[in-house]
Amino acid sequence: MTKKPVIILVALMLPFIQSFHKLEPQQEKPKNIILMIGDGMGLSQISAALIANGNKLNMERFRHIGLVKTFAADNLVTKSGAAATAFASGTKTKNGFIGLTQSRKPLHSILEIAHQRGLGTGLVVTSYIQHATPASFYAHVPDRYDYEGITLDLLNGSVDIAVGGGRKFFEKRKDELSLLDSLEKRGYEIFNSLSKAEKKSNSGRMMVIANHDHMPPMHAGRGKYLSKAAEFTIDKLKKNENGFFLLVEGSQIDWGGHANDKEYIINELIDFDRAIGRVLDFAEADGNTLVIVTADHETGGFSVEGGSLQNFEVIGDFTSAEHTATMVPLFAFGPGSEAFTGIFDNTDIFRKMMAAYAFELEKP
Repeated sequence: MTKKPVIILVALMLPFIQSFHKLEPQQEKPKNIILMIGDGMGLSQISAALIANGNKLNMERFRHIGLVKTFAADNLVTKSGAAATAFASGTKTKNGFIGLTQSRKPLHSILEIAHQRGLGTGLVVTSYIQHATPASFYAHVPDRYDYEGITLDLLNGSVDIAVGGGRKFFEKRKDELSLLDSLEKRGYEIFNSLSKAEKKSNSGRMMVIANHDHMPPMHAGRGKYLSKAAEFTIDKLKKNENGFFLLVEGSQIDWGGHANDKEYIINELIDFDRAIGRVLDFAEADGNTLVIVTADHETGGFSVEGGSLQNFEVIGDFTSAEHTATMVPLFAFGPGSEAFTGIFDNTDIFRKMMAAYAFELEKP
């Protein structure tokens, strides 16, 4: 006898419940996106760093986690340029290509689109700023090793702030151009160290070319450069009222994998995780920033075979000195992070970032 009144009451309330649901606020869109790429970073690399760092990493602060398929258009095992082009532009391409389709047509990257929409843009790396991963966000060349050609593409102005190495490709060029002078004429401040930029920078457009070559590895004394550079760049970019897009790469995790050097991997990954911590601190305080951490591929076929949490000891081995085809993890935090759970293709990262910004995808 009690069921009938309950059913009637629910039926009477249903229109009000539906109306209330429609009035609920939709998921907020982020104003800023920070994409952090651990080059060559697989799950075993993260596990090794976790053990060596006392069973604690900033990556544990994420609650939305996914797995990313990494293959290139022409090979199951991707190279960095093809993988980063997939992140940046949402299109599979051939290994070795940067910012181009398989038929060599230029692609618009998320960084270039953000710049066109009036957002601030930046990149911070521990390699050349012309290396494959960062280059895929602003350059369009068929050879990832064409560092002089990639450097020329910086003149298009889509990158507001770049911090990393690679000064030699600005200065000692085969074409004898002085690209630093060209950038200054386009309104860029030029610095040869992060400390000088921190003390003297006045504008929001600058090239901090902090080393002639790549930045030194952690074991050679790089120190806290990456986390400091990320904080510095965020502090500059956040002044843009429209928001910003920032790429931060832990470039040399990959090099430890190629060298089959466990300690190199661990040192670089702990450093990358320190930068993740600084970025998450900003995102938590800001409340309007989406942070995405992933890898372009795994390098070395690394596995953790044993060790000791008490002694921070990692026993591991490698199956390759090259990249592998295994899926890589992804971590997301902030507005829109729910979209980054599950298993998906690396090209979907571009689409999910575009959707997070509420940018329309271009028609084919």
